Amino acid sequence: MYEVADHAGVSHQTVSRYVRGDGGFRPATAARVEAAIRALNYRPNLTARSMRTRRTGRLAVVLPAAASHLPLRLLGAVSLAAHEEGFTVDLVGTEGGAAERAARATELADSGEVEGVLVLASLGDEPLPPTAAPVVGVADYDDQMRSLGALADGTACGEVVRQLRALGHRSLLHVAGPQSWASARNRRESFLTTVAELGLRGTVVEGDWSARSGFEAVQALPEGTDVTAVVAANDMVAMGAVRGGLERGWRVPQDLSVFGWDDEEAGRFSTPALSTVAVDRERQGREAVRRLVALLRGCEPPAPDTTSLHTVIPRESTGPAPAHRRR
Repeated sequence: MYEVADHAGVSHQTVSRYVRGDGGFRPATAARVEAAIRALNYRPNLTARSMRTRRTGRLAVVLPAAASHLPLRLLGAVSLAAHEEGFTVDLVGTEGGAAERAARATELADSGEVEGVLVLASLGDEPLPPTAAPVVGVADYDDQMRSLGALADGTACGEVVRQLRALGHRSLLHVAGPQSWASARNRRESFLTTVAELGLRGTVVEGDWSARSGFEAVQALPEGTDVTAVVAANDMVAMGAVRGGLERGWRVPQDLSVFGWDDEEAGRFSTPALSTVAVDRERQGREAVRRLVALLRGCEPPAPDTTSLHTVIPRESTGPAPAHRRR
């Protein structure tokens, strides 16, 4: 900073004020300081600044290190919301369960390296001790980053069944996801409950989230089956089901209607475009960051949105049930 001041012919206090973004400079003074900064490739020492101001401009996001996959859409929303508030984001993986995450979150919050900590997955039942920086938890994930809570709500599967019933379908196949996932269990339960409530015929085949499981489930249907619609655990399974039907000579949706889940981009641009259930994973990330930022700024956190994260979206892959029974 002293070198920049000497180069620009101003005091080091002037350079300091300019770097902090303080106003009130004559245009000529600002131009000389900016030219000196560029000429010397000067960068402020952020570590020293954070020690003085207690501001680091960083948030930590803690998540299980052993997770088999990452919630990329949620993390993208977290990063964008943080940047809009003037923060960068550090991802921190932790081994172990809720107790280990709670300990790591507490350590980070007291380290002075970040201004707030967002934890994806449970922190356990014990309250955290008071910390220098606020900690916000999003408990809608387990230790493998599998969806829980609102994200895993299967109610929309019942709505899908009702829409198919309104189109005249009476016999439905559900290709379920792995039952180790709460989301797969909830969709399966909602499917069976609604089928029974409406007096429909419902068959469940266990799948594994893969397109192959949807393909094989449709291929395995017996000749003369009365199934006219497939409710798939996700869009990949649904696309496999579409292919399985086409290879049997069935048109989609004229002979077989197919519904997916997740609203993946590939399904929007497939032929036919895939009916699906959109899940607003981004909303949770945005809300969590806004709550964290409000706490660290001493403001009242915004009220959470309590409406469903799920929206049923009919597209080209579903239509009226065929009037004839397939052979």
